[in-house]
Amino acid sequence: MANLRPKLCRQLQRQIGTIYQQFNLVDNLRGIHNVNAGHLGHCSFLQAVISLIYPLEVETALKALTQVGIPEKLYERTEKLSGGQQQRVALARILVQNPVTILADEAISSLDSERSREIINLLCQLSENGGKTMVSSLHAVEYALRYFQRIIALRQGRILFDAPIADVTGEMV
Repeated sequence: MANLRPKLCRQLQRQIGTIYQQFNLVDNLRGIHNVNAGHLGHCSFLQAVISLIYPLEVETALKALTQVGIPEKLYERTEKLSGGQQQRVALARILVQNPVTILADEAISSLDSERSREIINLLCQLSENGGKTMVSSLHAVEYALRYFQRIIALRQGRILFDAPIADVTGEMV
């Protein structure tokens, strides 16, 4: 991407939503500001600055937080949220961004098993119903086997196998 013209690079960045294991939230901002960061690729610099003072797209942010199960955290400072709640704010940011492709790096690492299932279901639903491509890295093999169509297993940066779920055996795992 370093060789792309800035305008083309920005267009590409709008189309790729990334969920990081470390969340990449601004701790001293409220949930709404972190969720609305999903709009940054589509708004002007002036709109971005104004939204820090007077949040824009409140209903959109509230809807996204509702989808991930924490609508009451709309105005909560992100630093006061638990790790699981912070991860859900990061997921809500992706919902607002509405990218073509979602890259999820350990998106459920900070969540309990019930919330993990909910979030994986939400990501899969986004992918299937929204026509989005999703690539996810998971250490929890049971979730990969249950929710995804294909597994690519890696060890020390090398591909061990690349197979559809139906072809994955216990020995492979």
